[in-house]
Amino acid sequence: MTTALRFEAISEPTPSQAELGDRYAAIGATLDSGDRAGALDEWDRLRRGYDTWSALVHLHFAQDTADAAARAARDYADTLAPEAADLETGLKRRLLSDPDRIGLAALVGEHALRLWETDVTTFDPAIKPELEEESRLTARYTELLASAKLEIDGQTVNLAGLGPYAEDPDRAVRHRAEQVRWGFFAANGAELDELYDQLVRLRHGMACKLGFATYTPLGYRRLRRVDYGPDDVARYREQVVTHVVPLVARLLEARRAEHGWDRLRFWDEALIDPAGNPRPVGDHDTLVARAQDMFAGMDPRLDAFYGLMNQGGFLDLKNRPGKAGGGFCTSFPTVGVPFIFANFNGTHHDIGVFTHEMGHAFQNWQSREQPGVDYLWPTMEAAEIHSMGLEFLAYPGIGKLVGEAAADRFRRMHLIGALAFLPYGVCVDHFQHEVYANPDASPADRHAMWRRLERIYMPWTDYGDLEFLNKGGRWQAKPHIYGSPFYYIDYTLAQCCAMQFWVRSRRDYQAALEAYVALCGRGGSAPFQDLVSSAGLVSPFADEALSDVVREAAVVLGV
Repeated sequence: MTTALRFEAISEPTPSQAELGDRYAAIGATLDSGDRAGALDEWDRLRRGYDTWSALVHLHFAQDTADAAARAARDYADTLAPEAADLETGLKRRLLSDPDRIGLAALVGEHALRLWETDVTTFDPAIKPELEEESRLTARYTELLASAKLEIDGQTVNLAGLGPYAEDPDRAVRHRAEQVRWGFFAANGAELDELYDQLVRLRHGMACKLGFATYTPLGYRRLRRVDYGPDDVARYREQVVTHVVPLVARLLEARRAEHGWDRLRFWDEALIDPAGNPRPVGDHDTLVARAQDMFAGMDPRLDAFYGLMNQGGFLDLKNRPGKAGGGFCTSFPTVGVPFIFANFNGTHHDIGVFTHEMGHAFQNWQSREQPGVDYLWPTMEAAEIHSMGLEFLAYPGIGKLVGEAAADRFRRMHLIGALAFLPYGVCVDHFQHEVYANPDASPADRHAMWRRLERIYMPWTDYGDLEFLNKGGRWQAKPHIYGSPFYYIDYTLAQCCAMQFWVRSRRDYQAALEAYVALCGRGGSAPFQDLVSSAGLVSPFADEALSDVVREAAVVLGV
């Protein structure tokens, strides 16, 4: 059935609060009758339908943030979400109170019970208004960034459309692009400060209502982190400072010397390749077509899956006015086929975001037969292994997308970019830990926090005449800080694991690929570190994990 499915054929009726209440009451009655298995089956169907409807609503809004109907639908979904969470949490509490834990675990899995035990600590009816307001504020942030109309070299572009200018071989063009980008953020800085200030105070208030001293432990629980905590993450950040920051500093110094610049400025960092960053071989349609050849050369499972996605209309990759920025993968658990959203802009980032989101999508497809909604996706740091892992595993066929003559240059550029990302990624994480530890800090205090942390993680950064950045405003361009607190470290943890797949693929590509596909199939059936171990990878929290991959990368890059 799914092989012929088309995206436009997917639909779910809009649920009402009363309808959800009735369905949960019916599930409770089934439990009362002693039919626990039947109740769990009905609950799984309900959650799949609700999640599919919610995914469709939020996707349609992202596809056109200026569409009034899409905005109204999202507003309704954001209003309903706390009510649905109340019903879901109540049922989880009831199930967890069942004295027959062994029997319940036999039906849903012990890991699901551990996830539910975490979930029930993150919600209380008392925080419903705050949850609705949190959604409203993050939607406003998305709308604000999507509204950007930027003038550069006689063209009007959005933020994604600045990409080609920001990595142009001409240094003056790159400088102008960053002046235009950060001019937009400076013009909207007061609203961005106010939005974030409201979000921080709102989240701190929710945490206090739920019995936490600060938002940090609540943020970790909302991300369902059950096998590590802030202390583990802090040690990982220290490993990045020890092993990665010096290597990136050497790479940037080599770039400065190669170009003959007196100083490497911020607008020089995006130009990784001295000959100009390799670009896709053609436009959107060419790239989409060539990708089929690339996946066919990698693995028949990837080949068939990509064909299903492309032919079924499950890709929205073109940049256009009003479209939300960035890229993501969402899913519709009633049908099992995911959807990829991105904004192609003609740069190498098109290839990066495409292979990244394809990794998410392939994992969701491979794990579609996992029992229960809780296991369809892993927690996000594990999910990012699939996305970043596929970026590296696509190396052998990447010439299909950039041309064979540029393939080696692309691989080198991507590897350097992966390493350079780590200090920035952990800086974003450390910043959020400081913000939520100090919820009464002023906007100026937060900008000062960022600048201080930049000097630890990215000491090479020179913003020149970009005053907004010199004042500590760079973090305001990162949507995760506003909409998904504490998420961003997940990318860096996953990068450590993805690079282990890269190291293994250099020795035995097929074995690395099989381990990757098997990991995708496990979905979210285990916690992060157990999934990592099951794939033969070393946990990022182990001291040797990061140092080993950095050592290999330094050899390959010759620095």
